Order: sequence, then structure tokens, then C-alpha cells
Amino acid sequence: MATTVSRRDVATLVAGDNFVTNGLLLAALREECGDALAIREHTFDWPNVPFGPVAEVKEASGSEEEMLRLIHGIEVVVSEMAPMTRRVIEAADALKLIVICRGGPVNVNIEAATERGIPVCFSPARNATATAEYTIGLLLAAMRRLAEGHKDLKQGVWRGDFYAYSDAGSELEGKTVGLVGFGAVGSRVAKVLHAFGAEVLVADPYVKPEQVEAVGGKTCTLDELLPRANAISLHARLTPETHHIIGREEIAKLPTGAVLINSARGGLLDYDAVCDALDSGHLRAAAFDVYDPEPPAPDSRLFRTPNITFSPHIAGASRETAERAAVIAAQEVARYLRGERLMNVSNPSALGG
Repeated sequence: MATTVSRRDVATLVAGDNFVTNGLLLAALREECGDALAIREHTFDWPNVPFGPVAEVKEASGSEEEMLRLIHGIEVVVSEMAPMTRRVIEAADALKLIVICRGGPVNVNIEAATERGIPVCFSPARNATATAEYTIGLLLAAMRRLAEGHKDLKQGVWRGDFYAYSDAGSELEGKTVGLVGFGAVGSRVAKVLHAFGAEVLVADPYVKPEQVEAVGGKTCTLDELLPRANAISLHARLTPETHHIIGREEIAKLPTGAVLINSARGGLLDYDAVCDALDSGHLRAAAFDVYDPEPPAPDSRLFRTPNITFSPHIAGASRETAERAAVIAAQEVARYLRGERLMNVSNPSALGG
């Protein structure tokens, strides 16, 4: 049932793409807002065309020119990839709210929006379940050589040698897995690892020990975690402080034969140091869904390094992620229409009062 709202005919740009589609957004907006919105639609080409920087914003689709043609008279923008640059925001004569259907509004110039008093909302944890499940898949693939066996068998090679003790994979049960970061994704990964019978150590200065203990893990510092971890998985946000949080020095502290997983952000990891550790045998295997830069160049050293499982930044790409993002965004628009305080605002100072 649609929520009762006090506004009608609010000019709204619904700018979906081929993941968070206009169909999903419109259905969620009708459910939450009824017929209160006067909709203008646009579809960006992502992911068929890769995202990238547009002017000063990151990870956007389309162009400023597209948005400048669309933005006049629009009060609310609902999108995943629209390039909300300073130029676009300054040209938006009626804009009062930006709602981005992703975990962080990196495609919005937050400073420009704040200067105009325009709140920018986002969709936290939309892909947490998908990414956590995928991370476990990457970990199992790396520890049990799934991708390598698949590739070779398709080429007619039967890897019975993987049964040799020296080449056999390892089980998760009884192993120690270190998680760097314990947000929406890391906490779910910890829960699944505990169910597998692994010991879970968490290095995150912002988490309370009781939160980790609730899912069967233990907190410690990164320096304490590294020498104990048979496998390590990264789940921190990328900030200036966490850039290359795992580098050559940290990798050297891992036990020989450790496995390293990154499904968070490429900038957290020094990939050259990883390649050196895999080449030397210090690391047994690695699995990556993210890179720095993305995509890696065709001649990247990563593709010449043994025992890496590759994935093209799709850990969060589940249908449920797209559906959840649309609902979270629509609920935020409904709050705006009812005059309620917005929930997930990246620039709360724009709200005033």
C-alpha cells in the first residue's frame, strides 16, 4: 500500500541503468509514494558501458551534457550513476533532494550540494549480503583451486595432481581467518566463517568487542591478527588512512601459505607486494574482485602471477541488491514528501537546524 503523502506532482528525475533499472525504481516509488511524483525518466548505459570519472566526480555514467538537458525544473533526483557534478548541481534550478542508490554517493559533488542546501542520500548496506556471500565464494575458490581446475578441465587437462598432498587445497574448518574491517559486509562474512568452524579475528578500531563476539569472533589489532591468519579478507572503507593498509610489511607478517582475499576496494592493497609474495611462495593463493586501477591493464603483472582467482568487480551484483537499493531510495523520497527527517544523509549539514 502506498504511503500517504502531503505533496503532489513533485518533479522527479528517475535515472536508472541496466542494474538498478527504471522499472525497479518506479515500482518502489509507486509503492512508497503513490502518485505524488511527476516522473521524468532516463536510462544510463552502465554496466554495458563501464563507469568512470565525469568531471570531478568518480564512478559515474553518462555525461554532464545529458544531465544538463534533464535537470531543469527537477526537484528530486533518484539515480545510481548520474554524474551530479558541480556544473550539474549549479544548473539545477529547482533541485531539493538527491537520492543515490548505492552504498556511497561517489558520483555526487557533495560540497556543491551542501552549498546549495541539498541533502544527498545513499543506500547503505544494499549489497552487504551479496558481497559477503561472494567473498566466501572467493575464499573457497582460492583455498580449493576451483577456478584453476575448471579452466584446465575445459582445456582437456584432468588435474588429478591436485590430490597430491603438496598441491591439495585446505579446509576452512579449524583455520584462523582475519578480517580487516567489520562493517555490514565484514560482520556477515564473520557469521558465515564461524558456521564453517573457522576462528575469526577482526581488526577494526571502530568496532566494539561485543559486536564481534556476537557472531563468534574476537577483536584484535592488525599487528596481532597478521601472524595468526591462515587467510585474510579485506572489508574496510577506502580512506587516506586505509590506502594500502595491507602492503609489503603486512604481507611479510602473514604465515607462509596464507591466502588473501579482496572484495572491498582495490586501493586497500599493494598488488605489487602481493605478486611478489605469490611468486616467492610466501602466499599460497589470492582471490580478487577489485583492483587498482579498474580494470587492470591487459599486460598487468597480476595476470602473469600464479594462484590468483580473478573476478570483475561483481561481488555486489545480485538481483536482490538492485531491488533493495530501489526500495531504500524510494523510502527516502517518501520521507522527504512527508516532511520527515531523512535517514541516510551523507551531508547532514545541508538539512539545517
